[in-house]
Amino acid sequence: MLKKIIVLCLLTVFVSSCLSDNEPNYTYQFLPIDEAIVPASFTFGQKDTIAIKYTLQNSCYSFDNLYYEYQDTARVVAVRAFVSLDEACAEIISQKEYKFEVNVTQEEDYIFKFWKGKDSNEENIFEEFIVPVN
Repeated sequence: MLKKIIVLCLLTVFVSSCLSDNEPNYTYQFLPIDEAIVPASFTFGQKDTIAIKYTLQNSCYSFDNLYYEYQDTARVVAVRAFVSLDEACAEIISQKEYKFEVNVTQEEDYIFKFWKGKDSNEENIFEEFIVPVN
């Protein structure tokens, strides 16, 4: 009988812990790209590097990954940051640089659209660069 009570108590604790409101204490946020450094041209079949600069708003922000979306001959590029919601954040603004490789696999010019944020109507703003392919 005692074993059944212990098992029932453990089962109750386990189920209640699974049902508790464990909301994630973080979020993801896109950060505007401050500056993009693109080559003057690409060579078909080669690899080239693009550098972007972005700003982390405080110590709760950290780089998560690069958002890179294909749209025909265009590429949409943005920085996705991990933002901790549980920490006391130090008000340290830091600009970072991230470099990524582009495999030049198309003969058409590349159009890069770097995300700059949103305007007053919540419409996305992009800075566009056209990189010809030799």
